[in-house]
Amino acid sequence: MSQAAALPLLFDRRNLTSLGGPLLIVMVLAMMVLPLPPFLLDVLFTFNIAISILVLLVAVNTRKPLEFAVFPTILLVTTLLRLSLNIASTRVVLLEGHTGPDAAGKVIEAFGHFLVGGNYTVGLTVFVIMVVINFVVITKGAGRIAEVSARFTLDAMPGKQMAIDADLNAGLIGEDEARTRRATIAQEADFYGSMDGASKFVRGDAVAGILILVINVLGGLIVGVAQHGLDIGTAARNYTLLTIGDGLVAQIPALVISTAAGLVVSRVGTDEDIGQQLVGQMLGSPQPLVLTAGILAIMGLIPGMPNVAFLVLAAILFGMAWLLKQRQGRASAAPAAVEATSAAPAESADVSWDDVVPVDVLSLEVGYRLIPMVDRAQDGELLKRIKAIRKKFAQEAGFLSPAVHIRDNLELRPNAYRILLKGVEIGRGDAHPAMLLAINPGRVSAEIQGLRTQDPAFALPAVWIETPQRDNAQNLGYTVVDAATVIATHLHHLMQRHCAELLGRQEVQGLVERLAKDSPKLVEDTVPKAIVLGVLQKVLQNLLDEGVPVRDMRSIVEALAEHAARTQDPGELSQVVRVALGRSIVQSLFPGTQEMCVIALDPALERVLMQAVGSGDGAAIEPALAETLAAQAKTSADEQEAVGLPAVLLVPAPLRLLLSRFLRRSVPSLRVLSHSEVPDNKGIRVSAVLGARS
Repeated sequence: MSQAAALPLLFDRRNLTSLGGPLLIVMVLAMMVLPLPPFLLDVLFTFNIAISILVLLVAVNTRKPLEFAVFPTILLVTTLLRLSLNIASTRVVLLEGHTGPDAAGKVIEAFGHFLVGGNYTVGLTVFVIMVVINFVVITKGAGRIAEVSARFTLDAMPGKQMAIDADLNAGLIGEDEARTRRATIAQEADFYGSMDGASKFVRGDAVAGILILVINVLGGLIVGVAQHGLDIGTAARNYTLLTIGDGLVAQIPALVISTAAGLVVSRVGTDEDIGQQLVGQMLGSPQPLVLTAGILAIMGLIPGMPNVAFLVLAAILFGMAWLLKQRQGRASAAPAAVEATSAAPAESADVSWDDVVPVDVLSLEVGYRLIPMVDRAQDGELLKRIKAIRKKFAQEAGFLSPAVHIRDNLELRPNAYRILLKGVEIGRGDAHPAMLLAINPGRVSAEIQGLRTQDPAFALPAVWIETPQRDNAQNLGYTVVDAATVIATHLHHLMQRHCAELLGRQEVQGLVERLAKDSPKLVEDTVPKAIVLGVLQKVLQNLLDEGVPVRDMRSIVEALAEHAARTQDPGELSQVVRVALGRSIVQSLFPGTQEMCVIALDPALERVLMQAVGSGDGAAIEPALAETLAAQAKTSADEQEAVGLPAVLLVPAPLRLLLSRFLRRSVPSLRVLSHSEVPDNKGIRVSAVLGARS
């Protein structure tokens, strides 16, 4: 590439921007060793003051600390700039101080004469006070805030990272946003840690300012008396005023930048800058203004006080409070006007997302005669029952179900109700609030008169009776319940049947977060590193589909952590989880007994099914064999339940999933277990054999 072609690239704006920082640092360091004329000192001191004012205004208008993330670097650069100017001005003061007060430039002369009146005692006092304010008050406080903020930010990082991972797994945010949030968290910790260290620069600058002042005064006296033949009084006046002017011109920008640092680290990040926060929070209510004005007015009436100043300020505050009160009155009147306007026909209103009605996960619709049962104002009994049902369901299934949204539906019959899952009806029935439902469990001694019906939950024959018939019905062997219990029982039954569909991504996230409180390392290593939330949800739904609660989340996640590296198939993972939960599964079916009474497969049938599974076409059982198997399974299950035993089919592990899926529709009450799920201390007794020749 020719030199002519390289010049445009060298002077490209981006290249100049990247070179600006290094050039500035080099120039600052060069000022420490190169002599500068007084005019250039004036320009650089003015530039230093301008930089400090600019930094303060940027800090005031910053809404969040990370919007000014370069601030620690600016603190270092401005501190180096002040020290370099101190060295350069010290050289000029000691070399040319005998010529008069303008020897080091007009800026130092102005600070030495006009700001402190040419009195070096006053100047020295002002300088010391400014150094104390900067060093002891502002810098120390800002450094402490930055230190504590850095510590708290680091402590909160794991929780914030888990929250980001949870939102990512739940699909609430994308990968890019998650990456941005993680970077923001890391930047926060780096920022506060850098601010804690950068505050040491300002603190050291204050100490250096005092030392430079003492050195300049003593050095000026020696140079003025010994080298230039000045008397002690003249030398002290010239060099002390120049030194104080030099110190003030450096410490005032330092005080401004320290104030900016305190503002940045002490504010709470919102969408408002500091000015908006001060006006909105300090002057947001008229009551404090009125009280302050009243106190000032009382103080202004005391003899000997500056009455005019107190009374004028009190009047101003009273006026501000009155104006604020008027503005709040107009603001409160505006919503009323909007409401009145909205009451008019709104044909011109545009369609919005508010017109889209979301589908409730679980809802109950009632006819108008059932409304008192769900009316909170009338202490509806059904509301209490639903609350108790959700609590019972959570204890049984192991997770908190979505809330049941209740609404009236005038399209239903007056006494009818229906239960919907994700907008689809899964059950309906009738209830009579003023009557009782007498359910026939199958062993009543006589019939009772009433409105014939069926129990909506279990389809048992039942009769709606009047309240005075309760005792008679119970004596005849009926189970008598009120209307609220009928609906609540029906709802509970349907929740149990569809519990897998009630377990959504949000509920799975809740289970994971609860487990993380007790076993944080287990969750951190497993979800979502080893298994994503979607696969975990499918595994839990598979367990619930087969009547296995998910209360023992620790065992479930431990089993998944062990086998997730081998497979991510939810079906295979569900089988290994069932083995891990085998003891609790068997205990729920055969509580308090050491022997299991089960149904088994005939060896010949078992070999046929094993061959079908081994061929890779395990779901396709020969039709005649499938029909015979379903019929025998139903007969055996009914016989087991007739003698008060659970219907359990015990099969080899490779056949468990196949037979469970096949028999779930035809024999819902039959539970299929594998040999690997049975604990070693349980005895097995076979009460029936499927496929045996008669």
